[in-house]
Amino acid sequence: MDNLDIKLWSLAARGQIVPDRSLLKTREQIREIKKSARLNTAVLDHVAAHIRAGMSTAEIDRLVYDFTTSHGGIPAPLNYEGFPKSVCTSINDVICHGIPDENEILQDGDIVNVDVSTILNGYYSDASRMFLIGDVSERARKLVQVTAECVERGLKAARPWGHLGDIAWAINSHARANGYSVVEDIGGHGIGLEFHEDPFVSYVTPKGTEMVLVPGMMFTIEPMINEGGPDFFIDEDNGWTVYTEDGGLSAQIEYMVLVTDDGIEVLTK
Repeated sequence: MDNLDIKLWSLAARGQIVPDRSLLKTREQIREIKKSARLNTAVLDHVAAHIRAGMSTAEIDRLVYDFTTSHGGIPAPLNYEGFPKSVCTSINDVICHGIPDENEILQDGDIVNVDVSTILNGYYSDASRMFLIGDVSERARKLVQVTAECVERGLKAARPWGHLGDIAWAINSHARANGYSVVEDIGGHGIGLEFHEDPFVSYVTPKGTEMVLVPGMMFTIEPMINEGGPDFFIDEDNGWTVYTEDGGLSAQIEYMVLVTDDGIEVLTK
């Protein structure tokens, strides 16, 4: 039993939730995952350079597919559990998992989340950005700004040997202070060797709770912030698209992070 095993055993004996050693990435794995992450960031940059009012979300899907595959990658969402496209495009009151469509046209004033996930040489990466299309209302602009602030506050609250709940508390408290709510039943996830790994990352749990942040852990910080209540429903026709129950706007920004010995490293954003 090495020093890390002893420390994990000691924490577990005191009732702390600790990660299985399989969730702690090796140096070689981290090196390869970072290559995937760089491509994922480049895909989002490519979208940022082309997204505009008047284009369909299907065009965004083609941008993502063509750029990813031309650089040796695979779009992770494509055919994942039956998802039909290469990217998620979630507009206005869509919380997440919007499916690109030729007939869905970006309009002046829309806010849209573009969620890109990439497989490169068998390693996974993930991130999403909010885009403001044309002349966006102050109401929508504030929601996106506060969502960005929530992610940054969550990042600052994360530290090795802290807890996932520290991130959640920082995010939830800032969202609520601004009059918003955080979606409770959909959260972040571990990533790297698979698309979705343990742990589930909640954004509504108390400080000092949930899994201990151990160096080598890799997961996403991706709160979904609603201007109204946190309740949602899933489109019955496609089984994927998640909408706010009250029709209010929703925003999400996703970072993929690595816990290191002395801090938190952002791999994608």
